[in-house]
Amino acid sequence: MIHALAVVVPARDEEELLADCLDALCRAARHPRVRDLPCRVIVVADACRDATAAIARGHGAQLLELTAGNVGAARAAGSRHALDTALSARPGLTPDSVWLAHTDADSRVPADWLAHQVTHAACGWEAVVGTVRVADWSGHPDRTATAFRLRYQQEEQADGHRHVHGANLAVRADAYRAAGGFQPLRVGEDRALVGALEAAGFRVKRTSRSPVTTSARRDPRARGGFGDFLRDLDALIG
Repeated sequence: MIHALAVVVPARDEEELLADCLDALCRAARHPRVRDLPCRVIVVADACRDATAAIARGHGAQLLELTAGNVGAARAAGSRHALDTALSARPGLTPDSVWLAHTDADSRVPADWLAHQVTHAACGWEAVVGTVRVADWSGHPDRTATAFRLRYQQEEQADGHRHVHGANLAVRADAYRAAGGFQPLRVGEDRALVGALEAAGFRVKRTSRSPVTTSARRDPRARGGFGDFLRDLDALIG
């Protein structure tokens, strides 16, 4: 049974979008199904040169500051801090009762995001892998949104989907540890973790419910990630 929640948010120069991300997480933590659970939000400000850290503090988030410039290392540091803090704050708490949720600083989770995950955890799933959607296609060709939806749907299957997004990912802390945690990869750290969880035999729930709204910006922070996928799609249809 889950007794504590933590959300890890890696951020690199995200002063424009972080506040909306944290506001959405606050709403999710107040959902009736999870509002009685302690919930910590950890922002990992990685190689930031703007007001990211100040915004995180102003919203009451716990703050870690790194100079790694590596999203995998940032997620790993945040996860380690989240679990250590949860265990030290409540004697007797064990990793199998701590839920580590992950999103991105340029993304907004829906109000039922944490509640949806905890419901799956109560059914025995050790991890939840969700989907994303884009609300604002500004700066992209008119046909990119349609092309994205068609390509995204191609990976939908009867038993779930095959997408993996760090913006919509959660795992029980004992499973996270057993699978080796996030690797210090500049891109693909989310897929590597999910692959390790599945290889180790943990139950991974893939669901399209509670999608996270993410940015379609053309200046992505991680090369080779979702932003570059959209830029490649622009080029393909252009």
